Amino acid sequence: MFLWTSTTSCRVSQCQCLDQSQNSSRPEMEMSGAPGMPGRQQQQQRSGTVKRRRWGGLRQQWKLLGLFEIDQQHEFYSLTSMMKEGLAAAIQTTIDNPPTKDLSDDDFRSEVTQDHKEFSLETFAGPVFASLRGSLGITEEEYQQSLCSENCYLQFISNSKSKADFFLTNDKRFFLKTQNKREIKFLLANLKIYIKHLKNYPHSLLVKFLGVHKIRIPGSRKKYFIVMQSVFYPDDRINARYDIKGCEVSRWTEPAPEGSQIIVVLKDLNFEGQFISLEHQRSWLIQQVEIDTNFLQRLNVLDYSFLLAYQPLHQDERNQSLSFASLIVRTKRSVNPGSSPIYTSVVGVPGAVPDDDASRPFSESDSGLKLSHDGDTTGSSFSPTCPEHVGPGADTPEIPDFKTQNRRLLPNLKNPLHVIDGPEQRYFIGIIDIFTVYSFKKRLEHLWKSLRHPGRSFSTVSPDAYCLRLCQWVQDHTK
Repeated sequence: MFLWTSTTSCRVSQCQCLDQSQNSSRPEMEMSGAPGMPGRQQQQQRSGTVKRRRWGGLRQQWKLLGLFEIDQQHEFYSLTSMMKEGLAAAIQTTIDNPPTKDLSDDDFRSEVTQDHKEFSLETFAGPVFASLRGSLGITEEEYQQSLCSENCYLQFISNSKSKADFFLTNDKRFFLKTQNKREIKFLLANLKIYIKHLKNYPHSLLVKFLGVHKIRIPGSRKKYFIVMQSVFYPDDRINARYDIKGCEVSRWTEPAPEGSQIIVVLKDLNFEGQFISLEHQRSWLIQQVEIDTNFLQRLNVLDYSFLLAYQPLHQDERNQSLSFASLIVRTKRSVNPGSSPIYTSVVGVPGAVPDDDASRPFSESDSGLKLSHDGDTTGSSFSPTCPEHVGPGADTPEIPDFKTQNRRLLPNLKNPLHVIDGPEQRYFIGIIDIFTVYSFKKRLEHLWKSLRHPGRSFSTVSPDAYCLRLCQWVQDHTK
């Protein structure tokens, strides 16, 4: 599964592409040749027809990758229109009745159904997700505007093996993805510890789930879907996208033809020989990946993906000279106190500090920065401190050394939690697809793959091995 957006929005109906694909794959008229044509010529002509058909089919598969506007001729237009209508009403309920500061067990178990003319929409744990959205600096009004605007959703079609449907808001800020009932139950059953993890580690790389819903349309099957924050946002200048699992079997994707606008998400083997260049932020990234993967290990899940994309920094972004005031503002956006998903006193600022703490002077331990003054009151030089290594299983920010990792400087972007600036590149990083439990079926799959791919690494391994392997990949491919 993938969570990214394209660099260009293809204003082409998927139905049109599907029609082209179907036309290209229709059996051509049998060309038996003129009467008396030698059998060898007939065979060669037949062979050429088969080759052309295969090549045409491959070209049509390329055309089907990417983003497609869900216009009125699209097969999903009716469904997505109902989704928007239902979400508008559900979000309006939260606007009219904001969640309380202290979430209760009833809030986590909440199930609210709203009936509409042609369908009904059920919202799960609404107050919890509303609180989480607030903690990420997303107001209910802008969330409603993005999900429910008059502009059509976009459908994302990738080379993923997933049977899920991916929809993207027109501004490409939020993803909607259909899920099966088992995955929804797993998420809701672990929602409380997921929220606690994001509270303890406000710069977690885990994908941010913003809503869970079920739409029921008479005469058709009910559909569960989730709303997520897009990892690759804003995507205007993204050059390449990767889905990393830390293994080698089936981890190569043929790049798109040169000059093509097709969106192809590359994999592990495509990234070989490259590095994520972060310099002083490398330590933070390695530590945060370890923290997040250890959390997933405790949930007994595997097969999640480390999403990666990058874009070049502009010259002025590479040589930013922040004033002392700007430094304090940006540092406070990354500070831990008050960054709980249930704390929203400073709306719009991820990881904001409480109002009564705003005037408190910053010390080295508070900001996680070393500020050196050379007697010049007009400016300050600074360098982020690198936190001490935290061992597997650590999940509390109460350790002083550990607190530092939550005070990373954030870029001034709409979606700063998944963005890290290196000296020359801006990296978009997130961990997605966290629903695959290491069940008996997965154990059998592991055994089968061990026999089929002896000596090679593949995705289906124990959660312990998966966690360690992905952490090792990040260490080996960063500098």
